[in-house]
Amino acid sequence: MQHGPVVRRRKLGAELRALRATAGITSGEAARLVGWHQSKVSRIETGTSGAKPADVRLLLDAYGVTDPQLRELLLVLAGSEDRGDRQHWSHAYRGVLPPTYRDFISLESQASAMRTLETTVVPGLLQTAEYAREVTRAAVDGLSEQQLDALVEVRLARQDVLNSGTPLRLSAVLDEAVLRREVGGPEVMSCQLRRLIQAGRLPHVRLQVLPFGAGAHIGVTGSFVIFSFSSTSDLDVVVLDHLTSSLYLERKEDLEAYTEAFDALQHHALSPDDTLELIAATAAGA
Repeated sequence: MQHGPVVRRRKLGAELRALRATAGITSGEAARLVGWHQSKVSRIETGTSGAKPADVRLLLDAYGVTDPQLRELLLVLAGSEDRGDRQHWSHAYRGVLPPTYRDFISLESQASAMRTLETTVVPGLLQTAEYAREVTRAAVDGLSEQQLDALVEVRLARQDVLNSGTPLRLSAVLDEAVLRREVGGPEVMSCQLRRLIQAGRLPHVRLQVLPFGAGAHIGVTGSFVIFSFSSTSDLDVVVLDHLTSSLYLERKEDLEAYTEAFDALQHHALSPDDTLELIAATAAGA
């Protein structure tokens, strides 16, 4: 397990190494092409040291990489706060967002698909403003109203990935407890459940509830997220949230284990249609 910045350096390095090999260029030749010492190329490829966005652009140009989506993703892994020379919206919130949350947001904004298990609260991408405010207030102690407002704004801004021209494909499995836990009172919860129904009808959102009747399941150990990227599966990553930090799992074995776990959870969960019926019944107070 590695913390976000480390896993990003290693993934960036591995991808750059693969692109160099595909181009048929040795590390020494790459260094000469960009005017570096070979040791710098090696340190970047092994993740020993980070690479600035400008460094990544030089290497991608040297390797003849023109795919805009792949270039953009690798720049994000390098820590770039821009998308096509435009500031990413999260830059305005750097003062209130911890580094691991910024890492999560940047990966989320570049992923093509996201699979998530939630055992306690509605996924952030599907929260209403009122629900997000109550969850944030409870999760982060001592926030001023201004800080709380900013974090809620961030939560809502993240949801743009579901409304873009090429939206994120979201598959979410929710424990039934998520529906039954009253957050913010009946009115807030009723609005949140209606929001889930709306989201569940979107063609790129697959929403399933794991009912109490399913008994113990592999997800009882906690929530997790799997990010997938269309450019290369080598950049897929599992994210585990903890109270004060997030952990990123990058090993092939970990990715396979969590993918199998998510597939099993989907198998035991209600179908998307039955899920929407259950949410509607819950919203109606049944």
